[in-house]
Amino acid sequence: MTEVKRLNRDWRRRSQARIGLLLDSVGQPFNVGAIVRTAAAFGVVQVWLCGGTAPPGHPSARKTALGTDRLLSFSRLPTAAAAASAAAADGYRVVAIELTSEAVPLHEAPLVGDVCLAVGNEDHGCSAALLAAADVVAYIPLPGRVGSLNVATAAAIGLAEVRRREWTDGTG
Repeated sequence: MTEVKRLNRDWRRRSQARIGLLLDSVGQPFNVGAIVRTAAAFGVVQVWLCGGTAPPGHPSARKTALGTDRLLSFSRLPTAAAAASAAAADGYRVVAIELTSEAVPLHEAPLVGDVCLAVGNEDHGCSAALLAAADVVAYIPLPGRVGSLNVATAAAIGLAEVRRREWTDGTG
């Protein structure tokens, strides 16, 4: 375990950019808990909750998050537009992850500096208000025969890509 802790400290030192996360009506507590745990693992500092997002304190969310919710700051706002505005006011570029005709592949999205990734409802994705408020809309290319991912999986891929970009070339 000591070696793993040392490796993680090294990666933590390489992680200078702030990452935020916006959850737009993510209704299933299990998904919220999984996202919270992944967010804590990738060094997210702020999570904005809006719409019908299940509370991180829900018993199922807490069980899945394994106590990692204590490592994050949460803000609840009534709408996705308000949450995106709060993230932007705090200096984040808001990048919604959604499959739309205007979306760019995630690996081509501008992930420079402080980024707030936004994910949406399990069935309906990001709301129109969130997509309108986002600086960029990106999608995760899926070459297989499945057209979508679980929201917690999509959030994990997005968070990993933000850090990977920072670590590999420092430019996002």
